[in-house]
Amino acid sequence: MIDINTYNGVIFDLDGTLIDSMGVWNQIDIDFLGKRGFDVPKDYMEAITPMGFEATADYTIKRFNLKESRDEIIKEWYDMAIEAYSYHVRLKDGVKEYLSYLRDNNKLMSVATASDMRLVEPVLTNNGIIDYFQNITTVKEVNRGKGFPDIYDKAADKMGISKSNCIVFEDILAGIKGAKAGGYTAIGVYDSHTRENQQQMKELSDKFIYDFKEMIA
Repeated sequence: MIDINTYNGVIFDLDGTLIDSMGVWNQIDIDFLGKRGFDVPKDYMEAITPMGFEATADYTIKRFNLKESRDEIIKEWYDMAIEAYSYHVRLKDGVKEYLSYLRDNNKLMSVATASDMRLVEPVLTNNGIIDYFQNITTVKEVNRGKGFPDIYDKAADKMGISKSNCIVFEDILAGIKGAKAGGYTAIGVYDSHTRENQQQMKELSDKFIYDFKEMIA
């Protein structure tokens, strides 16, 4: 049993953890690659999820031998995603209640995400939770992606809290691996789009939840 009262800070992944957005990216991948005559490979989503936009664009260009530049591809992805993030993507079950619970108990909160800030701020604002967080950290600010502890270290440093005082919530296996490698308490969050790694996440994480209300209970 993890007692939140023994921790001062909480670091949340965004996509698939706080917000129900992975379906948006699945459709973007289908539309983007389909327009170029490719099906989405089974391992593509798992490979790119820990990366930021720049690294994902570089990976996609190399894997599919695309002629577009990194900036052109990022702009196309961003144009496809911005409306969904600004108006349609919603919180996962229990998120607002848990954030309120943490704030009522004087916990510091941070977002650590591979998504671009141009999407992060609109979706947090649209769902009325941006003011809960002391900071937002993206993979653009660190040298390595979600398979490493760098982004969590950066978020913890911004909050002025040691890693031993932080919990990390993640819905992807790479995120759990990165958090555990950094010495954080890591809680796996169920998402239907990453369920193929669910057993591994359960084995590696300190706790696994299906709904944030479990943390309040």
